[in-house]
Amino acid sequence: MNKDLTVGNPQTVLWKFCMPLFGSIIFQQLYNIADSLVAGKFVGENALAAVGNSYEITLIFLAFAFGCNMGCSVVVSKLFGAKDWKGVKTAVSTACIFSGIICFLLMLVGIAGSGLLLRLIRTPEEVFADSKLYLDIYAWGLPFVFFYNIATGIFTALGDSRTPFYFLAVSSISNIAVDICFVRAFHMGVAGVAWATFLCQGISCILATAVVFRRLAQMESGGKVPIFDFQILKQIAVVAVPSTLQQSFISFGNIVIQGIINGFGAPVMAGYSAAVKLNNLVITSFTTLGNGISNYTAQNLGAGKLARMKQGFKVGVKLVWMLSMPLFLLYFFGGSVVLKLFLEEPTELAIHTGIIYLKILSPFYFVVSTKLVADGILRGAGKMKEFMIATFTDLILRVLLAFCFSKTALGATGIWWAWPVGWCVATILSIAFYRHGPWAAQQADSR
Repeated sequence: MNKDLTVGNPQTVLWKFCMPLFGSIIFQQLYNIADSLVAGKFVGENALAAVGNSYEITLIFLAFAFGCNMGCSVVVSKLFGAKDWKGVKTAVSTACIFSGIICFLLMLVGIAGSGLLLRLIRTPEEVFADSKLYLDIYAWGLPFVFFYNIATGIFTALGDSRTPFYFLAVSSISNIAVDICFVRAFHMGVAGVAWATFLCQGISCILATAVVFRRLAQMESGGKVPIFDFQILKQIAVVAVPSTLQQSFISFGNIVIQGIINGFGAPVMAGYSAAVKLNNLVITSFTTLGNGISNYTAQNLGAGKLARMKQGFKVGVKLVWMLSMPLFLLYFFGGSVVLKLFLEEPTELAIHTGIIYLKILSPFYFVVSTKLVADGILRGAGKMKEFMIATFTDLILRVLLAFCFSKTALGATGIWWAWPVGWCVATILSIAFYRHGPWAAQQADSR
């Protein structure tokens, strides 16, 4: 059901809107966690290392899908807030055409260049074949990834966060079952993990896209609706390109860091692979809630209600801090328990690596979550220059410090400290940019 985010108490509106988003990202991450869990438990430590190694490259592809999602979502949100139904339909078809072209080009890169990409990150020979196999299958499923992201972006732009949650809940649970079936019953190894993800994402994509177009058909737009508009494409690109660059460079930075980690051997790779999946679950959850704040901001911007953005920031911070507390406690004090879910008879070094990683990063979840809420408002308001400055500061610091700290006596442990430093500096910048936005002088409005 479509929902107008420009009316009602901001706290009530955002909580009802964002909680299904949080549930959705939990199930979205189950795709990747299930892959690692099944690979580590039923195939072996090298299989886990291979899936984790490939995961860093798949994040580059996901960055482009995420950029298309955000570009479409923010523009459609503004048009929806302004009650421009014809513009909504044109924006959706324009985004689909644009995303289809980008997806096709990335498929060519993924299919033809997976081996080269794996060589660039110094993939050890014992996990190279499985890593390449996983990547090759993943590349063929990119259209499902892209158009599912577009569909979810449209749902959230229309104020509907529940429908994508239902799709993800069913498909993620199915993915776990198919993962286990392909690996244990059919003995397909890493290929089974990849094919399970391919099939389940495909079904989700087809169903979600069908519901989106049915929802759009119910809107009374009046007259012929253009299927493509260059001005709307420009508006989409203004948000999509920086969002893609943000995620791409973060992924590129992670690949550089993965290359540094690979130099410490397979046990450290396996421990990091398990721990980073748990950390990414948290960060992606915060990012998704920030995306919800972007939709809220864009709808209210389209309706001319700037004062509601300040209230949105306060509610968003309260929400992510309530989420940060149990996750911090779980990872800091129970890290060894959750890590063992991924590793069957783990080596001492692998489990130690994962525990230290989680202990260092988890106390700073309160910091990075605040940044991502501020980023959500900046992006929803089209303040992409400020958004990019904060993002690149985090990335550059993280990569440089990971390289430098890894050369000290701390070794691999030094790499993990690069995350908190980058997060702290970037958070200061994001909050400063938010405080100087056009909504700063507006009085509160809870209507």
